[in-house]
Amino acid sequence: MSQQLDFLQRSLDLRAARAEVIAGNIANADTPGYKAVDFDFAKALQAQTSQQNGSLGMALTDSRHLNGRGSQAAGGELQYRSAVQRSIDGNSVDMDIERAAYTDNALKYQSTLTFLGRRISGLMDAIKGGQ
Repeated sequence: MSQQLDFLQRSLDLRAARAEVIAGNIANADTPGYKAVDFDFAKALQAQTSQQNGSLGMALTDSRHLNGRGSQAAGGELQYRSAVQRSIDGNSVDMDIERAAYTDNALKYQSTLTFLGRRISGLMDAIKGGQ
């Protein structure tokens, strides 16, 4: 039971971090030379849960590999988003993509929050004896 609640908490944390990243992209839509970034939620969640289970991280097999520190958002490695069409000033933020990503992330955050609330409500009913 604790593992399920911890999984949902990690999911919410990552969703909140992704919302901040996307909001940063939107805020910098008019900044010359700004490159839009994002992270893969599924990979970040898998990394979070594997750390919880005691798995080791990836080994650096070459001196040119990055250790990943400083470029992560709550367990997700930030990556540049590929621009459909760059603007003249070098900015790669596409507001349509960012709005869609933000909306999708917000809906998934809300559904995870609803699921967590119902799970906790069910546990409370079980504790109270179903009253």
